[in-house]
Amino acid sequence: MTLSLLLFLVAIIILIACSAFFSGSETALTAASRARMLAMEKAGEERAGLVNQLIEKRDRLIGALLLGNNLVNILASALATSFFIELFGQAGVVYATITLTVVIVIFAEVLPKSWAISDPDRFSLRVSPVIRWVVVLFGPATKVITGLVRQILAIFKVNLDKDTALLSAREELRGTVAILHQEGSVIKDERDRLDGLLDLHELEVSDVMIHRTKMESLDIDMASDKIIAKVIESPYTRIPVWKEEADNIIGFLHSKDVLRAMASQNGKSREISIKKIISEPWFVPETTSLQSQLNAFLHRNAHIALVVDEYGEVEGLVTLEDILEEIVGDIADEHDQNIKGFDPQADGSFIVEGTLPIRDLNRALDWELPDEEATTVAGLVIHEAQMIPEEKQTFTFYGKRFVILKREKNRITQLRIRTLQNH
Repeated sequence: MTLSLLLFLVAIIILIACSAFFSGSETALTAASRARMLAMEKAGEERAGLVNQLIEKRDRLIGALLLGNNLVNILASALATSFFIELFGQAGVVYATITLTVVIVIFAEVLPKSWAISDPDRFSLRVSPVIRWVVVLFGPATKVITGLVRQILAIFKVNLDKDTALLSAREELRGTVAILHQEGSVIKDERDRLDGLLDLHELEVSDVMIHRTKMESLDIDMASDKIIAKVIESPYTRIPVWKEEADNIIGFLHSKDVLRAMASQNGKSREISIKKIISEPWFVPETTSLQSQLNAFLHRNAHIALVVDEYGEVEGLVTLEDILEEIVGDIADEHDQNIKGFDPQADGSFIVEGTLPIRDLNRALDWELPDEEATTVAGLVIHEAQMIPEEKQTFTFYGKRFVILKREKNRITQLRIRTLQNH
């Protein structure tokens, strides 16, 4: 082998190594965890800060790496063709194509990318100092190419100027949590809490409120001693008070205020003026997001609000506890009524109250019943059946069999739900 052919071979090997470097770097930097890099940067790791800078301008990074990778691959192909032609004549073109294809796929694509994806954070830290200069070197050319591509795509009504990600930050977090749960790093309860926190901006107060038909309330015109007796019997700390009609809520009665009033009157409940100790009601629209309502509760140092529809009619009430339960699950104390709303049966089915929220059922049983069109289990059945079912009627959808057990007027009050065996 002559000296010129030997130089050709060395140059080809170097170019293949550069191609492997670019391929592995692209995979590592696109798969690196920004959260871990940020933590390492705060801990004093300078290269982690460099990785974050590169990832922040991802389009520029990818453009520079692709440009560098294609340059070395094309140059390696040209040199390999000349090398094999010198050895085998015109047949060398075929040999060069086959040989370089195999070498590039194995050693410049699959091998470095597999290595990089096995530990992208560490790989990124090692290559970031070099990649920074690659981005600087190819930066101007990348801008020109990107601009040309945008102009060409604009002809086909494709606009790359819209800086919108395919997945929002919340969806990316949700996907990460789901993967960690599948791998066993995150248990179900932790996954449910994280999902609940991410769902706050999507849910409205109407999704978690206590409906007016289930609200416990007091008539202001009742005798004071009777009102106080009901407050003592109630498991709730704050109770709505109405006048003349149940929808005319005039305030909330707090059990602590009742105790203070009784102490000031030496326990004579008949002499207490309920009107003087009730607090003003707070009305919020039913379309308010749980995230906004949570912030409002914290800002006002409040724990309860009445939910009204677009006409100002009271639909129910929402409490701070209702919102927190969307994150941490059911919060119960020694005074709560222990009613979960569903009862497991020996045959594997569940007896479920019609008013049970779908989200609570999904969280408790790890199901995936949709809650976009209906909030409660009864609402889901009515939506899917497109009718108000009769007792004993059976419906099958979403891999579950629903049997109507009880109905009061037009309300489904109790169902039996069974998972189908093939699901």
